[in-house]
Amino acid sequence: MSEFVEVCEQAARAAGKVLLSWRGRFQVREKGPSDLVTQADLESQEAVRALVLGAYPDHAFLSEEEPHRPPVGGYRWIVDPLDGTMNYVHGLHGYCVSIALERDGEVLVGTVYEPEHDTCYVAQRGAGAFRNGQRLSVSRAERLDEALVAVSFPPQVRRTSDEVLNFLEVLETCRGVRRLGSAALNLAYVAAGQLDAFWATETHAWDIAAGVLLVSEAGGTVTSLSGGPIDFARPKFVAAATPDLNAVLRGKLRPGVA
Repeated sequence: MSEFVEVCEQAARAAGKVLLSWRGRFQVREKGPSDLVTQADLESQEAVRALVLGAYPDHAFLSEEEPHRPPVGGYRWIVDPLDGTMNYVHGLHGYCVSIALERDGEVLVGTVYEPEHDTCYVAQRGAGAFRNGQRLSVSRAERLDEALVAVSFPPQVRRTSDEVLNFLEVLETCRGVRRLGSAALNLAYVAAGQLDAFWATETHAWDIAAGVLLVSEAGGTVTSLSGGPIDFARPKFVAAATPDLNAVLRGKLRPGVA
């Protein structure tokens, strides 16, 4: 397992170097309304692919920029070569590389790497979560009124949607709400105790696979909106520092998004 962790971190750092090298010199095109992709995404992905498949050529590979879905079974790398693209193209620092390795549907290792700050979050199932070598632990927040909470919205959201109504409901109750623009970083910050909770209703496996493991290994809890196990094929979830906070936050969210 330690070899998987080493390769995962090496790949994330290599992809991060690619993203830094592209800052300010890429062309942007739209994948959809308010959904941007750059040459940097693609070169970052190729850096990851070269390292992980070079080391393990028989493993499967799933990436945001290449979202084919190999048959479930065996080992599969789940990669977001640039999470937080909107921040990246606007010169903000809230972006990262997210890489996870799963086996038969279970995430074994995960890395979330912030190139701008050279900050690397690493988790290994059963062995804990770390930031630049320092063990992570979630906060002890149990109530919304003491919690700083993050939320992810879809690229297009209507003011009358359940996502907006949920945001207003939580905003009225918690200490503060943040929309940072990177699901992977939100989860890493929950694992580090910088955020107390995070919820999202429109994400993909590559956005969150590594981050969910980080939260779990740091002592937090991640569930579906109904309180059951998260479904990586259709992830709508709440990640929180404690079970009590998870339950309270879920109780504020409208069932229409479940």
